[in-house]
Amino acid sequence: MYSSPSLRYDSSHQEFSMRESDEDNLGISLEAERSYLKPTPGFGSSGQKMGFCNPFHEDRKMSQEGREFAPSSVTFEWLRQAESASLYGESEDYTRPVLHPVRSWGPREVVREQQPFSVIHEFDSWRKSPELAEAVAAIKALTAVIKRSEASTMMGLEVELKTASDALKASDESSISLSAGCDLFMRYVTRTSAIEYEDIEAGKARLIERGERFGEISQKARRTIAELGKDFIADGSTILTHGYSRVVLALLKMAAAEGKDFNVICTEGRPDNTGAEMAKELVPAGIPVTLILDSGVAYMMETVDMVLVGADGVVESGGIINMLGTYQTALVAYSLKKPVYVAAESYKFARLYPLDQRDMSPAPRHVDFLVPIPQTVNVENSARDYTPPQYLTLLFTDLGILTPSAVSDELIQLYL
Repeated sequence: MYSSPSLRYDSSHQEFSMRESDEDNLGISLEAERSYLKPTPGFGSSGQKMGFCNPFHEDRKMSQEGREFAPSSVTFEWLRQAESASLYGESEDYTRPVLHPVRSWGPREVVREQQPFSVIHEFDSWRKSPELAEAVAAIKALTAVIKRSEASTMMGLEVELKTASDALKASDESSISLSAGCDLFMRYVTRTSAIEYEDIEAGKARLIERGERFGEISQKARRTIAELGKDFIADGSTILTHGYSRVVLALLKMAAAEGKDFNVICTEGRPDNTGAEMAKELVPAGIPVTLILDSGVAYMMETVDMVLVGADGVVESGGIINMLGTYQTALVAYSLKKPVYVAAESYKFARLYPLDQRDMSPAPRHVDFLVPIPQTVNVENSARDYTPPQYLTLLFTDLGILTPSAVSDELIQLYL
């Protein structure tokens, strides 16, 4: 055991601890957190002098500095540097420990450096909410851009918003709903001419008000759709779903809460098991659920009364872009004359007009196979597909119940 008025080393536990120095009466108390260190050859094994300088044998200025940081922990970096100085006689001043604040007391307030604002970080923080759709998280993030803007003109503010919107869309180019949500927000918020408000603060206040209103409308869309769609669910019916959709989940839960008796068949949703997650969340609502393989859709379709799916995007033709497998599910349902209903919020309406499956930006995703795959085998697994409008029956939206042919008219109104 080696000890000094200020530094104590317990070789049995390989532990360093700093205590208040009776000799210097510094008025501080430093205690290193318990650290299990690897013993250094030649130090601390037989009580010989340790290779560390006493950090408290310094002038009284240290007392004031210690009060600012106390209590604190001595870092491994300082211990390493102090040992190096003792061994090799380095000229640097290693007598001052590197101190890190743990807590403070008294009237003094610890000031932390504020991180610079980033629209991507703001978006990620909102997206962590399980109840918040990706497009709504983007709307919240863009509203925060307006609030934090230091632009001196309305034109400058619009440029900032456009830059932030482009950054969000570039962060996930495969997300149709994210892109559509950003575009609709920009169109809704910046409808006013840049010269309408001479006072920049008045203009910002109006844009913030519009942004928050748009966010509120978007958040309420899910309940509006559930209210409209639940009437299409009949007692004793069997509903097939594909993939995970918050709005479909809300619709089914609302119907069950009103006492309707129905069964749900969920596809597995490989490779990320979105259908299994959907089934898991339906069980607490008291809804009977059957989970099937994605390849079992045609096998089960004869027992189904209707198909209900969500959408990542609704395009100008009235068709939808959704999780891979939606197209084949709609084809099978159409061939057996089963209705296919789509539940989608209006902020997912996108100004796109795909002609076929290859007329979309690629959205590949990783797939793990249970057997080794030779390197010469080409694996293709897109995250989504396009379902043409002729295979869809109706769309449940917060704008109302629409036929696929009416979608283009609504899109024109949204982007006017």
